[in-house]
Amino acid sequence: MTITQTVDIPADRRLIIDVPHEVPLGPAILSFTPADDGAGECPICAKYRDPETGEPRFNAETVAAFEEGDAMLRGEVPAKRFGSIEEMLADLDSDD
Repeated sequence: MTITQTVDIPADRRLIIDVPHEVPLGPAILSFTPADDGAGECPICAKYRDPETGEPRFNAETVAAFEEGDAMLRGEVPAKRFGSIEEMLADLDSDD
């Protein structure tokens, strides 16, 4: 079950959320995604652009990592899965 509601974040960053009765009791995951302001770019991404040139402040390696993550989210590239933290660290230490 997914419920979506667009809210304005106030200056004090505090929200009061009324949860519909249809939502089961117990643990839940809340996620926050900045709404598109119509400019076509996420405000968080825009924040990290150079204000004078408008160019991203990320180097080529970081941009490539972002693009790989986006491709994984779209299902174009299989995401790596690990059974333990040791497995993940070994993969990070490998050269491939």
